[in-house]
Amino acid sequence: MNASPDQRLAIPVAALLLSQVSVNLGAAFAKHLFPLIGPEGVTALRTSMAAGLLLALWRPWRVKTGVVSLGPLLVYGAALGLMNVLIYQAFARIPIGIAVAIEVTGPLAVVLFNSRRLHDFVWLGLSCVGLWMLLPLRSSVALDPIGVACALGAAACWALYIVAGRRVAGSLGSGAVAWGMVIAALLTLPIGIVHAGTALWSPGVLWAGLGVALLSSALPYSLEMVALRQLPAVLVGLLLSAAPAVAAVAAWLVIGEVLTASQWLAIGCIVAASAGSAFTARSSALTG
Repeated sequence: MNASPDQRLAIPVAALLLSQVSVNLGAAFAKHLFPLIGPEGVTALRTSMAAGLLLALWRPWRVKTGVVSLGPLLVYGAALGLMNVLIYQAFARIPIGIAVAIEVTGPLAVVLFNSRRLHDFVWLGLSCVGLWMLLPLRSSVALDPIGVACALGAAACWALYIVAGRRVAGSLGSGAVAWGMVIAALLTLPIGIVHAGTALWSPGVLWAGLGVALLSSALPYSLEMVALRQLPAVLVGLLLSAAPAVAAVAAWLVIGEVLTASQWLAIGCIVAASAGSAFTARSSALTG
């Protein structure tokens, strides 16, 4: 008996949702390591171990590829590495859910920048409202401005990562993430060694770092590869738009981070803007 469309979508949808749970649990567990090796050390462990795992999993050197331009690949890997550095710096200073909500405005900006339809300004306005509610512009908001700035920097890096990724994905395919992570590791590992010193090599820290690399990079990237091959773009966008809410819940469960009602409302605005932009972008593509 042939599976129904709903049944065929069940596995990739579950894979994408599980990837979100995994990456955000990894972020929450990573924060436990900050007192031991700092966010710089955690970033170094995540990128270097994830690079090894992704190379072993995908073996990109065995896949025949097109002509690869070194410049875009270096930009892609550097954006990935700097994005990891900045978002962990943000995690160290502000709640994870808020940092992720600010970070996802990067890919949202890429979508909105490439569209000029009226409804896109609605999503832009909604995301700006959410950001305004999160930014430390009022005395009642206790967020660390450096943490917010780092999250905004991570958002910019994510946007650059997407733009550069489009240029390398055509020639490298699934191997693009593995090679990009290698470049990211080469950039972040020296920083981690300088900041964490010999604590970076203690067995307990290495095992914990391996867990973070599995949860935050290797597992979610692999699950996303399964999902992206089978799901329509609009559904992927709608599911990924929930990332800030998933991050906030994971941080609450693992490390007890509690957000205020206004912060949840701000996250809701950004989630709605991301979901709306994904939905209308697909609708525009079908009708335009």
